[in-house]
Amino acid sequence: MQRAMRLLESVASHAYGAPAKQLARETGLALPTAYHLLRTLVHEGYLRREKGLFFLGEAAERLGRSGAQQKRRSTVTDMLAHWRDSIGVPVYYAMYRGGEIEVMCVSGSRQAPAVEEWADFRETGHAHAIGQCLLSQLDEDARRDHLARYPVRPLTPYTVRDNDALLRRLARTRRMEPVVERQEYAVGTVCAAVPITVGPTAATIALSLPAHQADRLLPAAHQLQTEIGRHLGSLTLSISI
Repeated sequence: MQRAMRLLESVASHAYGAPAKQLARETGLALPTAYHLLRTLVHEGYLRREKGLFFLGEAAERLGRSGAQQKRRSTVTDMLAHWRDSIGVPVYYAMYRGGEIEVMCVSGSRQAPAVEEWADFRETGHAHAIGQCLLSQLDEDARRDHLARYPVRPLTPYTVRDNDALLRRLARTRRMEPVVERQEYAVGTVCAAVPITVGPTAATIALSLPAHQADRLLPAAHQLQTEIGRHLGSLTLSISI
């Protein structure tokens, strides 16, 4: 395996391909051994051969893309953990993708515990700040389509009453302003979500607090928004994958 990996690394360093003899020389392998490994790597799709030259194959390119995705996701995870600790709140990252609300990452701690998902976040977007923030970034047709599939239903005494009331609220939402929800999803919890739009992709970074700390909600949301602005380049790159 080590010898095969050396060959892959050597091939990757040649944008215009390389012949077996050159690859054997660069990796310190005997030519028969290099030929055998190269044929195996071609068979498995990690390399391809054209006119005597070897190039990275689809399997290797998939690995490269997967590694890049993991690195970008790790960047987001590290950001969320930093904001969790610096602001002292649990932090959530979510996207609206394929007509669904997807919570991609949650960063909580013993000191700043995340909200328990007692009702499916995907089905209750009307009730929590994450969902309301994502829906506010959609056009009206997309909002109505979502609510046709996941209509408003009461979760607490504070939940918005019906689809029309929610649509009116979303229409009043000011672009790029944090979306605030107070005990609509869970009694005893208040939340705020900061919108992030990358091309056609709606995303959000959110935070939550216990209701008795509600006076911290807006200052914490504005602090989070400032932090997001400082790292917007890395964040938008990660969201766009």
